[in-house]
Amino acid sequence: MNSVIVAIVIMLVLSLLRVHVVLSLVVGALIGGLTGGLGFEKTIQVFSNGLGDNSIVALSYAMLGAFALGLSKTGLPDVLVRSALKLVSRKGESAKKSLSKALVVLIVLMLSCFSQNLIPVHIAIIPIFIPPMIKIMNELQIDRRLIASVITFGLITPYMWFPVGFGSIFHEVLHTNMKASGLNVALDSIPRAMTIPSLGMIVGLLVAVFISYRKPRSYNEQSDAAIVEEHTYTKRSLIVAGLSIVATLIVQIVTDSMIFGALSGIIVLYFSGSFNVKESDALLTDGMKMMSFIGFVMLSAAGFAAVLRKTGDVETLVKQSASLIGGSQAIGALLMLIIGLLITLGIGSSFSTIPIITTIFVPLCIQLGFSVPATIAIIGTAAALGDAGSPASDSTLGPTSGLNVDGQHNHIWDTCIPTFLHYNIPLIVFGFIASMVL
Repeated sequence: MNSVIVAIVIMLVLSLLRVHVVLSLVVGALIGGLTGGLGFEKTIQVFSNGLGDNSIVALSYAMLGAFALGLSKTGLPDVLVRSALKLVSRKGESAKKSLSKALVVLIVLMLSCFSQNLIPVHIAIIPIFIPPMIKIMNELQIDRRLIASVITFGLITPYMWFPVGFGSIFHEVLHTNMKASGLNVALDSIPRAMTIPSLGMIVGLLVAVFISYRKPRSYNEQSDAAIVEEHTYTKRSLIVAGLSIVATLIVQIVTDSMIFGALSGIIVLYFSGSFNVKESDALLTDGMKMMSFIGFVMLSAAGFAAVLRKTGDVETLVKQSASLIGGSQAIGALLMLIIGLLITLGIGSSFSTIPIITTIFVPLCIQLGFSVPATIAIIGTAAALGDAGSPASDSTLGPTSGLNVDGQHNHIWDTCIPTFLHYNIPLIVFGFIASMVL
């Protein structure tokens, strides 16, 4: 039995049984390492050494959490919440309630999409704006599984499709690794090749919005008061909030570091007097705690991925699947997409999946006679598959961190499974169509 499949299945089954995702990753890595012949001590060593691979990401999220909580002291989130609340009918008028629900979904969608391209702060936008909106969602009885699906769409589709922000990184990684594997593609051809797969994401979003989660869902109203502390605000505090956001964005773009971007925002808030010296320590610590869950999962996922790579069974899985294809383009495309899904589900990163699969997928696509656009679509889609639905992906961890502030949103059943069903299935279908028609 291939150790990669064993490790991923163990991790997913434990997660579905509501075992904490960090423990699921550790146990999955241990069993995968033993199955792959590494032995107990070697598996522990590889897992421990691999933890450092995501240490920068974990610290980045901690700093962004601290900045988010510091920003809340300016009252900016409260202004947005109070403005949105004015749209909610106190008498429960159906027409206005429907309009308000549509507006909330649209706002969340725009914020999520913009966080990848226009304002590349990634999931840092979630703890700033989602917790204050929970009260509105409860008032409108919005199913949080819908919001999780909307956020995940916004975190994935823009980088798949548009070569801006995180999309430019994804496309560059795809371009570089395909070239290294023997196929030189034009960078500007990637967005066109990824159009059909991206349309699959849109179909999944529409199904979630208009079919799966249309019905109202009630949540415990007693917990609303604990969701987010309301803060007073002034014109000056809102200006400071705007300056801190601008500082964060500029420094992040210039330094290419979320850590120093968040630090610059915190410095602006600190010296503006948004919070005093006495409360700064507790405030920033609480902010880091808010995002620490994501950090621990990302660290564990790095160790998990290191063990899978060390076994050598990732390459074995790809080669064994290639031997089953024969000369069929249809079977080849389908197997490559499924392999990408399995790998990304396990390691939680579509960006990290690309270097793993291109080594074999590029020559295989050439051998099977796929066109260059079809090859781009297959590899790009295979990498993106699993980003939605993976317990270790920040595209699912981010939505959970914002929606579970009151303990009423389960990471696996309310984020991972809904996003897996609504996006991975359409991605396979539309990725397969792209491979056949391009």
